[in-house]
Amino acid sequence: MNKNIPIVIILGKSGSGKGTQIDFLKEKYGFDFIGSGELLRERKKINDFTGKKISQVIDFGGIIHTPVVFKLWMEELENLKKKDLKGIIFDGSPRKIKEAYLLDEALEWFEWSANIKAILLDIADDEAVKRISMRKICSKCGYIFLPGRDPENMEECPECHGEMIVRPDDSEERTRKRLDWFKTEVEPVIEHYRSKNMLIVINGEQSVENVSKDILKAIEDDYNQD
Repeated sequence: MNKNIPIVIILGKSGSGKGTQIDFLKEKYGFDFIGSGELLRERKKINDFTGKKISQVIDFGGIIHTPVVFKLWMEELENLKKKDLKGIIFDGSPRKIKEAYLLDEALEWFEWSANIKAILLDIADDEAVKRISMRKICSKCGYIFLPGRDPENMEECPECHGEMIVRPDDSEERTRKRLDWFKTEVEPVIEHYRSKNMLIVINGEQSVENVSKDILKAIEDDYNQD
């Protein structure tokens, strides 16, 4: 198995467009994907203490404790080790500096530490608030409304025809709290990757297409892919 597969960690504030760019990378390169949110949504379906606790914390907009997230990462990485991979994308994780250290060690354990890059989609706080205030999400499949791609008054999901809703935690007050949390918890993670010369900063306030082009250039420059 290839020990030098690309590991791409996508970081950014709420509203920075991480999901859109992850979809682009998955389609472009065929990379596999690890999203903590997706893993937690699946785990909460198990009707045990941890499943119930995850559901409670997520429903109230809280942060899941690191040991729970890390256990899910390790299980998913073990599953991916069985595959012939082209690369792995991490969505919005690690979110705390201790998670960054744990992920470093996990990737070293699985012999995937040779080609790690963290891509920061950088946007201003006011831009994040503006984008979040416009955001809708499908109540069934999680499809996220994207300005410029989707009609402003879209009420039905184009993927599964579910209802497009505004999430209760997408108010300006809650968004500002998430941005404060980003400064406290995630910025040390960004500096961690910067200090290891792994960080690539992309202007996330450009058009979706131009953000994709910048990411593509960074990926191809680092991994020499066609």
